[in-house]
Amino acid sequence: MNYTHVIFDLDGTLLNTIDDLAGAGNHVCAARGWPVHTAAEYKLMVGNGIPKLVERFAPPGTDRETLAAALGEFSVYYAAHSEDRTAPYPGVPEALAALKEAGVRMAVLSNKADAIAGPVVEHYIPGVFEAVQGALPGVPTKPDPTLLYQLMERLGASPETTLFVGDSGVDVRTGKNGGLRVCGVLWGFRDRAELEEAGADRFASTAEELRQIISE
Repeated sequence: MNYTHVIFDLDGTLLNTIDDLAGAGNHVCAARGWPVHTAAEYKLMVGNGIPKLVERFAPPGTDRETLAAALGEFSVYYAAHSEDRTAPYPGVPEALAALKEAGVRMAVLSNKADAIAGPVVEHYIPGVFEAVQGALPGVPTKPDPTLLYQLMERLGASPETTLFVGDSGVDVRTGKNGGLRVCGVLWGFRDRAELEEAGADRFASTAEELRQIISE
């Protein structure tokens, strides 16, 4: 089908952010004398927002007060280093430009903090998305569909002609919770098995393949 609207996840879908996320996490770990982790390990920790990421890289049993302090340290460091090694995935900017030229309306929904998500997207992929929605204090994050519904309302998007695109089970469940079809991308942080288990409708191995799925 021909989709009029597409809502994308950010980390692991549009941008490869894992090295900068890992760098910020390991900065906190090293400063606190905690064990550090590999980028591959961080790929399995991300996806549910930064507070949950901090819980996952902290030693088991870390108390809430320490986690809150570590979250503050992570946020400050990441804000200053979120563009050190981050880059769009191959072919993504070109595919998005072609879709925009074809009249597809696009937005981003991320569990990254809203104050960071917008500037990062605009830095790497400027002028493409009508809206970038990140996590907000006191509002449930993906896979809860609250922010998805709000974003679709802002865009005037209909569930029947809107596709959700992401790289994780969280993304697939987000789209499904919002009544959307979902395309899982296979170049991100999680594997096909996770996307299949969550119920993805389609799969894309390259950005060009994704463009074709959206346009067919």
